[in-house]
Amino acid sequence: MSGIMAAALVSVGVLLPFPFYYCLWNFPQKWVDLCGKGVDPCHRMAQISHAIKAVQFVSLLSVARFSWPPWYSFLLFSVGQYLNFKVYQLLGKPGTYYGVRFGKNVPWVTEFPFGYIKDPQYVGSVMSLLAVLCWVPFQYVLLWVLGYIFMIWVESKEDPATRAKFLT
Repeated sequence: MSGIMAAALVSVGVLLPFPFYYCLWNFPQKWVDLCGKGVDPCHRMAQISHAIKAVQFVSLLSVARFSWPPWYSFLLFSVGQYLNFKVYQLLGKPGTYYGVRFGKNVPWVTEFPFGYIKDPQYVGSVMSLLAVLCWVPFQYVLLWVLGYIFMIWVESKEDPATRAKFLT
């Protein structure tokens, strides 16, 4: 396989989840309908997101060159994963996986990191990605970070009229 083809495949793997997230954010009722009765759209989104995340990780691993990381990589990765863990702990599956878009009642959270860090899950993810720059070529980390920046922008333009009519 040529270098250009390999780079293109890795880039597609890294960017794979963002069209999925975009469609779910903007067309939540279609997702609820596609999931069908008796299927929690948040749970199904989480399942697919985990599979796509595995493709992203394999894509990065395919271009990684491992060496002993600098000390700050441990710090960035640890803080980033802590923020991701806290977001999931506080919001649960419905809050993390677009429950509000699927018509679920997701309580507003102000506990740390919310109210202190804007978009803490994305910030944590970006910190974790910056931590692996010592192993992964810059262009792939940049693509992934740009995907998160795009989703921050998409989610900042929330339109309540595009929420699903489905209520749980």
